[in-house]
Amino acid sequence: MAHPIKHFVTITKHRHRVMLHCFKAGIPFQGMRHDLSKYSPTEFIPGAKYYLGTRSPNEAERDDKGYSAAWLHHKGRNRHHYEYWTDYSRETKRMSPVEMPLKYAKEMFCDRVAASKIYQGENYTDAHPLQYFSRAKDHIMIHPKTSELLESWLIMLKEKGEKETFAYIRKLK
Repeated sequence: MAHPIKHFVTITKHRHRVMLHCFKAGIPFQGMRHDLSKYSPTEFIPGAKYYLGTRSPNEAERDDKGYSAAWLHHKGRNRHHYEYWTDYSRETKRMSPVEMPLKYAKEMFCDRVAASKIYQGENYTDAHPLQYFSRAKDHIMIHPKTSELLESWLIMLKEKGEKETFAYIRKLK
């Protein structure tokens, strides 16, 4: 059963939280443009159809079809996803991760913190985004420098909290 209203509320709530974080991180214009593709029919319709409320509808679409068309569309248009930053390597002749520019790494951090808050709800702690990343980092295709940078910010978040972490990230140029 499709849940368009619940999906709309979830993605809008997430987007607004990312916007707030982006303002704190010193990238307000990226925050205002964050995830607008989620409102396109290509992403919104599967999101409503596979809405779960506790995890990404992309996972349910993958379970059903073997892939997520919504995710493929999303990652190809949103530079704050490390998956966007892959290209053919001249050395290996294979797809390889490319280092993310700083402004998109900042937005990725904001996105991950906001997503953890949405999915964890009242159970959220500043340790959750790091825990989520730590479970995945050994089997994702992310550039080592981007991975190290993100992990350092997530550790800082866990140890020093949001206020200090966002102040630090804001100063980076």
